Amino acid sequence: MQRRYFTVDVFTDRAFGGNPLAVVLDAGGLTTAQMQAIAREFNYSETTFVLPPRDGAHDAQVRIFTVASELPFAGHPNVGTAFVLATQAAKPPARYRFEEIAGVVPVDVLQAQGRVVGAELTAPQPLKKVRQFGAEIAASCLKLSPDDIRTDRHQPVIASVGMAFLVVEVASRDAVRRAEPAMAAFGPISTGDGAVGIYFYTREVPPAEQPCDLQARMFFPVSGGFVEDPATGSATVATAALLADLGRELKLRVGQGFDMGRPSLMLTRVLKQNAAIASAHIGGDCALMMEGTFRLAGEG
Repeated sequence: MQRRYFTVDVFTDRAFGGNPLAVVLDAGGLTTAQMQAIAREFNYSETTFVLPPRDGAHDAQVRIFTVASELPFAGHPNVGTAFVLATQAAKPPARYRFEEIAGVVPVDVLQAQGRVVGAELTAPQPLKKVRQFGAEIAASCLKLSPDDIRTDRHQPVIASVGMAFLVVEVASRDAVRRAEPAMAAFGPISTGDGAVGIYFYTREVPPAEQPCDLQARMFFPVSGGFVEDPATGSATVATAALLADLGRELKLRVGQGFDMGRPSLMLTRVLKQNAAIASAHIGGDCALMMEGTFRLAGEG
């Protein structure tokens, strides 16, 4: 069976920026083991597989795989998958509803001048703050000094709206650049509290990197080491929800990937009602890169 696939750069308006994603259409009939093997073959941070929905009220079941495991939810895979589906549709809908392990994820299609340019998702779960840590522990996870960690708005905290991350504010753009992951320090946090990565950001953004409001990086452990992600929508929207929970509803432009040569721009907003978070959103532009078909050995 011939299966179509597309690759797309997410959270960027140009090729070779943002976060790469592979999207496999016509994924019905693939086993979990086959999906995992295909994701490993693409070797991107994530690969999505689009299947028929279980509930006819939804548009698709979307399964998300890293090279090592399946994820319950993730940001750039949802944005990129909706973008690919919308670009291939004769008349794209205003919104897709994807069934995922974390729940039903609504994804709105973004258009400009009559063409599809990107997508914006709504987080599938309310903000959950799992556990706080001191500046010393966060600094040890990033090979920084405790003086590099800011705690005036919030302590380093594990936060989630579908996937859990250790969220840390650092004091300067220079500290963001200098940070390195420390597996020995982060390992017990990941094992004990379920954080899949360390997401850290700064409010200090140099003029050359504006109009970003924040600059961020994210490290996640894999196979005994760490990999850096160029754009992490699920962590960014969790961070935005955390900040909104501390104050008013907000809109933020968040840069990521600048320090690894894949600049990304994520647009996040959080709405509140009666002082409580009503919804949290993350979106941005996408650039279609490649398309093709494949047939697995042994398939008809």
